[in-house]
Amino acid sequence: MKFDDLDKKMRVFETHDDKYILPEMYIVARIDGRNFTKLTKEKHDFEKPFDLRFHDYMVETVRHLMTCGFNIVYGYTQSDEISLLFHLQENAFSRKERKYNSILAAEASARFSTQLGDIGTFDCRICQLPNSSLVSDYFRWRHEDAHRNSLSAHCYWLLRGLGHTAVEATERINKLSSSDKNELLFAHGINFNDLPTWQKRGSGIYWKEVTTEGYNPVKKEAVQVQRRVLFVDRELPMGLAYNEFIQQFTPTVS
Repeated sequence: MKFDDLDKKMRVFETHDDKYILPEMYIVARIDGRNFTKLTKEKHDFEKPFDLRFHDYMVETVRHLMTCGFNIVYGYTQSDEISLLFHLQENAFSRKERKYNSILAAEASARFSTQLGDIGTFDCRICQLPNSSLVSDYFRWRHEDAHRNSLSAHCYWLLRGLGHTAVEATERINKLSSSDKNELLFAHGINFNDLPTWQKRGSGIYWKEVTTEGYNPVKKEAVQVQRRVLFVDRELPMGLAYNEFIQQFTPTVS
């Protein structure tokens, strides 16, 4: 059998289940750390409940993903997860879903691992969203999830520090309302509202135009140069203001 015939015969088994992201659908990729609880709490001595070094690793991983060949307009990270919003007209790999999932998971795993000096792996899934309102709701959802988890994490590690077992701390937290959790922290000298915003809400990464000083070697004079750079926003707005913030990255479908 000639190679071309063999290739055609076998290729169908590899590609028969390929799915393509529909045109004029917003693409959001969600990338999650795999077994990161063990990695961050047992294998490595990260500060609890939040470690700036770990968060910086995640931010740098987002920056890498936004410059690895896709047209990504907004990245968001909280805890061990990343969400990426692609340009509405992104057409890399003809929008073949498995290529996005495999490449993004691989790139995230590689960049994070090189920073950590150990193996950290990620999985990836794609959300197809038909309008900008759902895009805003998606990121609001992850944003609010960060806030809820942060409040619980601070309470959990406070109780562990007071001598409670993991089971005892978890059971007590599960019985508390949000206001009760805030009161628990406040009673032990922690004002949740005063904690760094990145711990409570995560960080956003997006492109900004900046003006820098350059030099024209022909005219031998200083010039103003416009550059597009990635900006890390650790003070994201809250509530509906965050929805409005996300809207700037979602042009209307024509």
